[in-house]
Amino acid sequence: MLHIVKAPVVAADPTRREIAIPVDRITLSKRIWRGAAEDGTEFGFELENRLSDGDVVFQSENDRYVVRQLPEPVIEVSLAVAPSAAAGMGWAIGNLHLELQAEPTRLLAPDEPAVRQLLDRLNVPFTSTTALFRPGRFARGNVASSHELGPSHKH
Repeated sequence: MLHIVKAPVVAADPTRREIAIPVDRITLSKRIWRGAAEDGTEFGFELENRLSDGDVVFQSENDRYVVRQLPEPVIEVSLAVAPSAAAGMGWAIGNLHLELQAEPTRLLAPDEPAVRQLLDRLNVPFTSTTALFRPGRFARGNVASSHELGPSHKH
């Protein structure tokens, strides 16, 4: 049975068992898509606003179905550099019209050849890893909170 989802559940019950609906970042940014939960339950999404990782989209008597963004390949640059160097790297990546995420200790960018070539050219050490990539998200200092530039700040 296909469940049609128009919006997240307003009052989700956290005591119900979580069943993940795994989805990649690109699909999650869309308003119309189809997905399947880990238990095989199928969903059709016809959304007014896009969903975010962790949104509960359906509840049954015992379960709650939660959208879970899949980790993806990213380039990680340590922020153990001067603030001006970090700002310069952020500008350079943005100048390629690629997205960026900043955390207190690292910058993340999509693992794409253009990012690798840029960082090699700038002689900036980086590592390849897999992470939950949330572009436009910028953490400040050593606190866990972050600020998003929002969907209007896209290149």
